[in-house]
Amino acid sequence: MSLLARLAPHLPYVRRYARALTGDQTTGDHYVRVALEALAAGERTLGDQLTPRVALYHVFHAIWCSSGAQLEGPEVEDLSMTDDATRRLLRIAPRSRQAFLLTALEGFTPSEAAQILDADFSEVEQLIAEAQAEIDAELATDVLIIEDEPVIAADIEALVTELGHTVVDIAATRTEAVDAVARKTPGLVLADIQLADGSSGIDAVKDILARYNVPVIFITAFPERLLTGERPEPTFLITKPFQPETVKAAIGQALFFHPRKASKQAA
Repeated sequence: MSLLARLAPHLPYVRRYARALTGDQTTGDHYVRVALEALAAGERTLGDQLTPRVALYHVFHAIWCSSGAQLEGPEVEDLSMTDDATRRLLRIAPRSRQAFLLTALEGFTPSEAAQILDADFSEVEQLIAEAQAEIDAELATDVLIIEDEPVIAADIEALVTELGHTVVDIAATRTEAVDAVARKTPGLVLADIQLADGSSGIDAVKDILARYNVPVIFITAFPERLLTGERPEPTFLITKPFQPETVKAAIGQALFFHPRKASKQAA
């Protein structure tokens, strides 16, 4: 199989990653092109022990770290024309930003990220934690929990509070959820599907999103009810019983990547 055929499925994603890393499409594409030219010229090779996707990102990082990463610095970056997510990314230290993007945006495991970055697994975990801490501190917001099981709701509330957010309400039914949002618009919604009175958390979220632009994370024992192939499907879906670190990571990612837009509600 030719080099192009091996890498073609992964090129759109490494371009996406390069744009997020550099904060600019043109700059990101430049470094991807340089990496591909180095591969074509035989100056770089894909590691035989790595999958093609991991190997491509590894080569990209070798190119980036030898040139582009050296240009970074808070005095150099002009953030005035970038969007909120990009500005937040560029304020994170480069190494932590790389580890965060590889796992949160590109879906690599920490082990794969370690291979890409030529780092130890423990170092990558530390880098991710550092990036997550910066994000959590900057994105503190009000949170609505839609959950009818008091013990689970209390567990989620504790996780949310630990991250520095404020739980403004806990709703056990669709009606309670809609009423809670009418009283105070949250910056994040964490929702179960099956609620106390037989109502649906899916319907509650649809009601909320019809009027407000807010990120939503579903935490449910019934993920199949959401993964139907119909639209919209949730970006963030956590299956019960959940791991606390999974919920924390999803909260950080949901807040970080959600575009900040005006409420859909009429003024």
